[in-house]
This record gives sequence, structure tokens and C-alpha cells, in this order.
Amino acid sequence: MTTLGVLMMAYGTPRNLDEVEPYYTDIRRGRKPSPAELADLIRRYEAIGGVSPLHDITERQARAVEQALNARGDATFRVYLGMKHTEPRIAEAVAGMRRDGIDRAIAVVLAPHYSAMSVETYHKQAREAALDGGPMLHCVNEWHLEPRFLDALAARVEEALRQCHRPEEAMVIFTAHSLPARILEMGDPYVDQLRESGEAVAQRLGLVHYTFGWQSAGRTQEPWLGPDLLATLESLRAEGYREVVVCAQGFVADHLEVLYDIDIEAKHRAEELGIRLVRTRQMNDDPDFVRAVADVIEGAKRDAGW
Repeated sequence: MTTLGVLMMAYGTPRNLDEVEPYYTDIRRGRKPSPAELADLIRRYEAIGGVSPLHDITERQARAVEQALNARGDATFRVYLGMKHTEPRIAEAVAGMRRDGIDRAIAVVLAPHYSAMSVETYHKQAREAALDGGPMLHCVNEWHLEPRFLDALAARVEEALRQCHRPEEAMVIFTAHSLPARILEMGDPYVDQLRESGEAVAQRLGLVHYTFGWQSAGRTQEPWLGPDLLATLESLRAEGYREVVVCAQGFVADHLEVLYDIDIEAKHRAEELGIRLVRTRQMNDDPDFVRAVADVIEGAKRDAGW
């Protein structure tokens, strides 16, 4: 039976504090951060224990998805992991498939919602790497409405609401990583897709109180999508809310934007405002999420006619 490749792509993260500067430089397209910028980022990593768990989680996700796909018995799959900003790079993963004789592969980013400024940049790197002898790639653009993904999100929101003193009065905030606001002029689907998945979860649970917010905006001069989560908390306090559930639906693993931006920064601001903040559990390599990603890949295989 021919083996079908899966190119699983993720953002990447420094594995220790020594890797923070080259990682930050890579994100900034080769421009080194100032000493103050570097010190601030290192401080954030130190606040969550000195290192992000993202690298290990992403590796576990890849192995778990591979096992789940092969357990179904419909085909033989091999998952290759490629990172955008750290090793192993996307191009390295594509080269690895080529060396192993993989001639067809499903390319999927561990980000459910499509944007030309996020998901498409991964696919571009993968396609460019595949020009040098393959493999043939079938790219998955979005999977924000995959039923098992929505089920997993809904289960975590429901779980978080049970931790609230008055769950029927708590506000659920669906958040995602902000992007430059110019995507709105580009007709980019990112904002609409985030609303679609949040609305689908709200419908599953019959939510009355829910809204959408943004987090982790880049530190550039141009405007980014808002309102920011911290501003959203202030507005909700003014409206009388005392409990909120933050569902970081745009992220699928624990990392700095969750463990610092929500668990430390947002919780601190919530406490100052007299609001109790409960965050939903991240997907990580939980079986329900692994099954969801396996479904996405199986669907892409059918769409490709493979």
C-alpha cells in the first residue's frame, strides 16, 4: 500500500531561553529585536516557567494524529512536522518526504481559520519547497467548521462554565490572535470564519451571553484587529459582568499567547476589575482534538481523489 504523506505545519517556539533571540529575529524577518524588546519577551517566557511547552505539544499532536489515521486502516499515512519559525523547518519536512519516496501529501496547518497573512504563508513555503522534485501537495485552507473540532470547543466551554458561580450570567469571549486590520480591506475571510466557529459553538450550547475579542497583537505602528481582550474585559465590567469564560478558539495548544497573555496578563486585569476569569482548556494532544484533525486529513484525501 502506498504511503500518503501529511505535512503538518505549526508556528514553532524557542525550546530554551538561548533560542529566544534567533526566534524573535526570524519572526521579524531578519531584523534583530532591540535589547528592551528581547528582555521583555524573555521576561514573559520566564513568567511561564522559562520555556513554552508548545514544541513538545506539537510533536505529540503529530505523532497522535499519525497513529489515529493509521488505526483507521483506510490508508497508510506518515506525518512530517514542519515549523514556520524554528526547527524542523517546513522546507526540511518537505525534503524529508522527498527522500522517503513520498509523492503525494496533505498539507495542513495547526490553525483552523484561514488568512492570507497566516495559513497561506505556510502553504507558500511548502509549495516552494515542493517545486524541487515534489511531493504533490493538497493544501487544506481552513477547518474551522469541522464537526469534531466544534464539538471539542463546545465541550471545553461547557466545562469552563461549570466552574463559574453563576454560569447562566457569565460572558463567553471567543478570542483569536489579532492580525493587521488591513486584512479587512483585502476581503480576507479570517474574521468571518472566527465568528462562524464561535457562533456554531454558541448554538451547540444555547449560549445567550457571548462575544468576540482579539489578543496578542503585534507591536507595530499599523492598526491591528480589535478590541483587545483587555479592553473587552473593561467594557464587560462596565456592563455589569462579574464572570467571564475565555475560549481561545484560534489556538490549538498551550503556548505563550495562552499561558502568559491570558493566564497572567488578562487574569491580572480581570482581578483588578473585580471579574472572575476562567479559561477553557486548550486542545493539545487530547484524543477528541486528534480525531478532529484526523477527520480533516481524511476529508482532504477524499477531496484530492487519493
